[in-house]
Amino acid sequence: MNIAIVGASGAVGQEFLRVLEQQNFPVDNLRLFGSKRSSGQNYLFRGKEYTVEELTHESDFSGIDIAFTSAGASVSKEYAPTITRHGTIMIDNSSAFRLDADVPLVVPEVNGADALIRPRRIIGNPNCTTIQMVVALKPIDNISKIREVRVATYQAASGAGASGMEELALQTREIISGETPTVNKFQAQLAFNLIPQVDIFTDNDYTKEEMKMYHETRKIMHSDIRVSAMCVRVPVMRAHSEALWIETEKPVSVEQARAALESAPGIVMTDDPAEGKYPMPLDVAGSDAVYVGRLRKDISSERGLTMWVVGDQIKKGAALNAVQIALWLIDNDPTLKR
Repeated sequence: MNIAIVGASGAVGQEFLRVLEQQNFPVDNLRLFGSKRSSGQNYLFRGKEYTVEELTHESDFSGIDIAFTSAGASVSKEYAPTITRHGTIMIDNSSAFRLDADVPLVVPEVNGADALIRPRRIIGNPNCTTIQMVVALKPIDNISKIREVRVATYQAASGAGASGMEELALQTREIISGETPTVNKFQAQLAFNLIPQVDIFTDNDYTKEEMKMYHETRKIMHSDIRVSAMCVRVPVMRAHSEALWIETEKPVSVEQARAALESAPGIVMTDDPAEGKYPMPLDVAGSDAVYVGRLRKDISSERGLTMWVVGDQIKKGAALNAVQIALWLIDNDPTLKR
């Protein structure tokens, strides 16, 4: 495969390089693109040094099979025609096209086949919180259709990029030293605090992040599932956590759900509360899988289950899911098979 990464200098762009290496992705040629500011920077991949090119409307993507883009929605919208005009498949990590009817939104464990229908040669990579949630929902939905999900998220500083992690570390040092914490990236001090706001508020008083979970889940699962989310930023460096309350059409036993989750691709069950075993972001950071624990019957609903889900949102929630889409295409799309 001839591969391009757009936004190569960012946190997700750098994660793309690591994930391509870890997944032993078949890269014949690699090109890196970025802003004027990041152009000229050099990065190693498989022992070879690559230089970031400035992305312009004259950039030539001919011959590139797949471009992974993670430079923000405005860049994706502006440069999509430049990237795709010669037939390149654009797997986009921004929010630019996720809800467009003619752009598939894909999590391979859930709806991989949607990636085959891409009239604009663009495939959307979902929001990080949505990705890990639908991976955990799909095995249960296969037993009985899920009617409703209520979710509270506990989102790490890394969801705001490298600058979010830097600010959390800086604030922690400042507070310990008795200094006034610096607040630039987040709405308030994050260290030793919780912020019940991720992204901006919409007219219905839900944030954009919460509405993404509503709309994206329905699109990915091809379902009228009802989703109500409360998204909270927490002083964790990396990996998002979610508490889920699920209601199905027919009762699903804990034993049925556990068996389905244990056999599902991309999921690791860590669920022995009596022994203090359950997923935690500190343990999950850097891992590929979505981790599930605290699975139990919802005592408030005859058709309810509740569980705890943790995933590294830079890996499975961003770069890894995009690379898995590309790997799925290589295995299943005749136009890309080598």
